[in-house]
Amino acid sequence: METRFTRGKSAILERPLSRPKTEVSVSAFALLFSEVVQYCQSRVYSVSELQARLAELGQRVGGSLLDVLVLREKNGRRETKVLNILLFIKVSVWKALFGKEADKLDGFPAKVTVHWHKGTTLMIKFDETVIARDKALEGR
Repeated sequence: METRFTRGKSAILERPLSRPKTEVSVSAFALLFSEVVQYCQSRVYSVSELQARLAELGQRVGGSLLDVLVLREKNGRRETKVLNILLFIKVSVWKALFGKEADKLDGFPAKVTVHWHKGTTLMIKFDETVIARDKALEGR
């Protein structure tokens, strides 16, 4: 039997039947997302209520995803050092969300400094362009 390769991908008959854990059908995701938005839309009276409800739902989903990733990657161990937390986000969280590690974040127009006053405080000073863009989006 002849196998054909297209653009560096293996033939469909050579792929395993079970999908990896990270692969989800785009159409299934689109259907689920559409149904969630429609469900939330049917129970609110304004756009701001819809935004609040979707944000609350996203916060719950994000928190659950973070719990799962911490249990899988760190065996439930809590990180207390800022650098280790940032590395965990860069590697594990970003890969779970977007399929690859975070890269090229150095060009983001912000400056981060660490201060100590009764605990560690991270101060993020955004560039004026970021603040202007945020104000423009807020005015919509």
